[in-house]
Amino acid sequence: MQMRIAVHKAGRKGKAGFTVTEVVVSLAVAGLTFGGVVYGYVMTTDHAEWSSCSLAAQSLASQGVEQARSAQWQPQAWPPVDELGVTNYTQVEQLEPPAAGGQPVLATNYISITAFSTTPPLRQLRADCVWSLPYRKNGVRGPFTNSVISLRTTDQ
Repeated sequence: MQMRIAVHKAGRKGKAGFTVTEVVVSLAVAGLTFGGVVYGYVMTTDHAEWSSCSLAAQSLASQGVEQARSAQWQPQAWPPVDELGVTNYTQVEQLEPPAAGGQPVLATNYISITAFSTTPPLRQLRADCVWSLPYRKNGVRGPFTNSVISLRTTDQ
C-alpha cells in the first residue's frame, strides 16, 4: 500500500489568497457602505429635531391665536367691551427643553389683530412664530416661520 502526501505549492497563481487590490477595493466598498449608514442616521436625527421644533412652533402660534380669541369683544353691549383691540404684540418663548448640553431653541411669536370687516364685524387674528435651529458646529438653520390665521366675530 502506497501513501501519497499532498504537497501544496505556494507559487501557484489563484491559490495563494486575495491580492492587495482586492483587499483595498473590498475595504473601500465596506467603508462607503458604513459611511452611508452613518450619514443616513445623522440626517434622520437632524430631520427629527427639525420636525419636533416645527411642531412646537406651530403649537406656540396656535396658542397666540387662542389667547386673542379668548379676549372679550362685545361692541353691542353697554358699555361696549373691547379687550381684543386692533393691535400687534410679540411673545418670546422657548420651544422645547434643550438636550443635554444643547442650546435652547427660542421662538418669537408675532401676533397681529386687524379689522377684517365692519358688517358683519370681523377681525383677523394672525400669529407668525419665527424660529431658527442651531447647527451642530457654529451656524444657524433658518429662520423658519409657522403661521396661524383665524377670523373672529363678536361674542365668540
